[in-house]
Amino acid sequence: MKIAFLNQKGGVGKTTLAVNVADAVARSGRRTLLIDADPQASAMEWAAARDANHEQASGEIRFPVVSLPANFIHKELPSLAKDYDCVVIDGPPRVNAVSAAAIMASDIVFIPVQPSPYDVWATDEIIGLIEQSRAIRPEIEAMFVVNRKINRTAMGDAIGQALVDYPLQVMETQICQRVAFAETAAKGQSVLEAVPNEPASDEISQLTQEIMELFDEQGNLVSRAAA
Repeated sequence: MKIAFLNQKGGVGKTTLAVNVADAVARSGRRTLLIDADPQASAMEWAAARDANHEQASGEIRFPVVSLPANFIHKELPSLAKDYDCVVIDGPPRVNAVSAAAIMASDIVFIPVQPSPYDVWATDEIIGLIEQSRAIRPEIEAMFVVNRKINRTAMGDAIGQALVDYPLQVMETQICQRVAFAETAAKGQSVLEAVPNEPASDEISQLTQEIMELFDEQGNLVSRAAA
């Protein structure tokens, strides 16, 4: 089970989703590895904050975070992933050779997109790169994930329709703009760990469940996500 969160536009919440989904998958009992392929190393900073601010308690969920912002991720991944059930890749905020390698390493790519015309238009580049990668690995899948949605706004309500003309499906679960994501990240925590009874945690749980339903028990992708 190898998934990546990629978008060439910065500020769409890739790292937030990658970190929290990795934590949720680990909490389901799957051995999980998070790869930080972003040269800005946001996931690594989150891991450093986690180690600095928290002593590991008995039974606390932990998963390794590895920095690999390189254009050979797809070549290194088989050896890195051999002891894990799930690998989550947090990609760079631009379309480049590292992005291409992350796509080639993945079973499915999730493209976080905010409810904004600029964010929707900006997905063209990453979709083009995914299509190029499919020339080599046609089995690679991709889906949109609506992230940082602001409730009770016209654009927030219309984002699904705005993406309808693109050749990818949209995940049913939508993640809203919530203070809990920023507050927990600063402490090196996930929302499931810090605020398990709040809406942010419910949304991450629902998104993770939806992702895992795309795979069989052996971690093989079984659903044709792309239209």
